[in-house]
Amino acid sequence: MPKFFFIARDKFGQKVTGSEEGAHQDEIISRLQQRDLIVISVNLADPATGAASGSRLHVAAKVRRHSGVGAADLVVFCRQLATLLGAGVSILKCLEIISEQVPSVKLAKVLKSLQKNMEVGLSLHEAMAKHPSVFSDLWVNLVESGEASGNLAVVLSRLAAYLERNEAFKKKIISALIYPAILMFAGFGALIFLTVKIIPTFAALFGSFNATLPTLTIWLINFSNFVRQFGLHLLIAGAIGFFIFRAYIKTKDGRRKFEAFKFKLPVFGEFFRAVVVERFSSEMSTLIESGVPILYSLEIAERSVNNMLMAEVIHKVKEDVRDGKPLSVPLAQSGFFEPMVVQMITIGEEIGELSQMLKRINTFYQEYVETFLTRFTSMFEPIMLVFIGLVIGMMVVGMFLPIFQLSQMTG
Repeated sequence: MPKFFFIARDKFGQKVTGSEEGAHQDEIISRLQQRDLIVISVNLADPATGAASGSRLHVAAKVRRHSGVGAADLVVFCRQLATLLGAGVSILKCLEIISEQVPSVKLAKVLKSLQKNMEVGLSLHEAMAKHPSVFSDLWVNLVESGEASGNLAVVLSRLAAYLERNEAFKKKIISALIYPAILMFAGFGALIFLTVKIIPTFAALFGSFNATLPTLTIWLINFSNFVRQFGLHLLIAGAIGFFIFRAYIKTKDGRRKFEAFKFKLPVFGEFFRAVVVERFSSEMSTLIESGVPILYSLEIAERSVNNMLMAEVIHKVKEDVRDGKPLSVPLAQSGFFEPMVVQMITIGEEIGELSQMLKRINTFYQEYVETFLTRFTSMFEPIMLVFIGLVIGMMVVGMFLPIFQLSQMTG
């Protein structure tokens, strides 16, 4: 097999060199990437001398498994860019290397576009601003802060850590909700099957007996007939109602009312509020720690918080801070934040550790959300099982009760 010499960087930015034998270049690149190395070059050894040939082979890209740009793609890109910059690789070279290895077709094209825009004189944050569908205001402002301070690698490392925390938090929420969703789907699927298939079979059997049926059995048969006759109509009406509801909550008034309704729900209202505050504190801590001024940080948080009521609160807070008030004062006046949050921010402002206090607030709310979901899942499972068991048990009793009565009459 031919020998290939390679140059790569590990996750800490350290240079790694060596040689590997393989059938072709793609195999060598795949091996290196499986070892979490960022491939810089792969050169075929000269058959005559055994040394690396002078011509660098083109580093083949990973298999393009998807066309969109997901959160995981951005996390990997940010971490790789921070690692390469920290290792002393030029920004244009970083973009070239990463664009050849990202698994997203769209992100690869965007990185090529960034490279071309920077070659004609734009800065990295200006080039990123041309792709708002990929890079949010958070990205653009943090990169601008890093470029201005000369600590782009450090700022990108903080951004990568924020993205990783955020993605891990989302995965925990999704994982916690998957099992209840599957349980509910399976349970209602079983109920629909019994209603549509099993009960009509028994109803036809009982009809041949010309006997008086128990009240429970009659109710079940009537319910089954109703579902079979109007089930499709109900399904269509439900779908139409769902789309109308979605269209309404996309309006400004509808969204505000729906969000206010969620925050007023018993038990779950505090959960929804905690999710919003968690995201706000996470973004603010990352922005302030990276050197973004507090007014710009609030402006970015206002646009990216994805909650209209919270955005209105942040807007009012921003205006008060612009007028010279400390951040803790308008936060307390808003009534949206708990006293604990206000007190911690007050202390953070007094001792000059606001970003660290926001990080602690973020950690607290992340733990609160995770604990809530864990308890909800542990409570939902037995409640759902008992409910489904009672309903199915009622159906079984209702279907077999006439058979027991007929057998007693026959006896």
